Amino acid sequence: MDPTRRKALKKIAISTLATTAAFKVPFVFSKQKVVLRILGTHVTLQEAIREQAMKDLGIELVFEAKGSAQVLQKASMSPQSFDLYEQWSNSINILWHSGAIQPIEKNRIKNWGEINSLTKTGRITPDAKIGAGDAPYKLLHVQHDGSLGEDHTDQLSFLPYVHNVDSFGYNTNFIKKGVPYESESWGWLLDPAYSGKVGIINAPTIGLFDLALAVQAQGLMQFNNIGAMTKSELNQLFKILLEFKQQNHFSGFWTSVPESVEFMKTERVHIESMFSPAVSALNGQNVTVNFAAPKEGYRGWHGVMCLSSMAKGNVKDAAYDYMNWWLSGWPGAFIARQGYYISNPQRSKLFLSMDEWNYWYQGRIATSDLTGTDGLISVKKGHMRTGGSYEKRLSHVAVWNTVMPTYEYSLQKWYEFLST
Repeated sequence: MDPTRRKALKKIAISTLATTAAFKVPFVFSKQKVVLRILGTHVTLQEAIREQAMKDLGIELVFEAKGSAQVLQKASMSPQSFDLYEQWSNSINILWHSGAIQPIEKNRIKNWGEINSLTKTGRITPDAKIGAGDAPYKLLHVQHDGSLGEDHTDQLSFLPYVHNVDSFGYNTNFIKKGVPYESESWGWLLDPAYSGKVGIINAPTIGLFDLALAVQAQGLMQFNNIGAMTKSELNQLFKILLEFKQQNHFSGFWTSVPESVEFMKTERVHIESMFSPAVSALNGQNVTVNFAAPKEGYRGWHGVMCLSSMAKGNVKDAAYDYMNWWLSGWPGAFIARQGYYISNPQRSKLFLSMDEWNYWYQGRIATSDLTGTDGLISVKKGHMRTGGSYEKRLSHVAVWNTVMPTYEYSLQKWYEFLST
């Protein structure tokens, strides 16, 4: 073949390959997964949830789990550091007023009509207690003047999803098992009989109420409105608590669910503020912890999923996909196995066995061993959930996790208390 012709054919071949590659490269890049960064706590930022969501949605999820005080501080100061925020309703006012989050369009939440009345009206049943403080329905809707309130609008400050009631857990090897709603009391946290073996959550909008409920239950003081304590009431409360601390009544203050598990597992504490997954994990490890149903009522919390004020474009679309995924059934069933509820439980019922549904939601006796999210047996056959059914538990809320009007002052008093 003529060398000149051979050279020309080679150039054509190279050109053809380059052209083909040029068309293929953009196609490859267009298939790159959207990365969604979620800032929150260990309560919902679990690896099994991340893996299932990525599989179902085809997106890349990056979870950043920290203690509740840490994530709230980071989110309120750096909205560019996250795309979605997961914590509790007591964080909403801070996030909203700091400009860290943007409204969620209600019409983009596919299963909004399935969400039950707890978040929409404040009551799970018509005769239920609403509870003091920041009942979630008071903060759910963005009002026409830009404030947050209970009048329904087309914009939400958060997605209602995971929620529960909290109290305290106690090791029945050391503390006699009480009667739910009758003898179990917040006052046990300040019982001198347990001095040196008491743990409290280190979160000023949560631990503060555990201790306030305990002080009130012990008859040491009364609050006019426990969900909106005055400065003088805070002064009196912390004076009482400081006396207990100086007597070494408290063994420690935990900042995460794993740490609370460690406190109880090592017998550093016999009684402490607890969240349901910690109780479930300990029972799965054969540590006999009972989750109290206090006669004074629970401290309620409602999970919030919030959209960063900086989220836009494909990331914002992916955030809506993730929010809708949480109400699709599987996630609600998953968190039910660690004792949490979802705002549209009937959809999650399809992903639970009848025995699981009856135990976790209906408050009935387990007719078989039930496993937790870690695959270990957390509920043994014949056991009944402390506090009863979903409706009964959520009808007995004494106070919700709350950011009070005296929030700044309560922070000051809380950290003085911890450091003294």
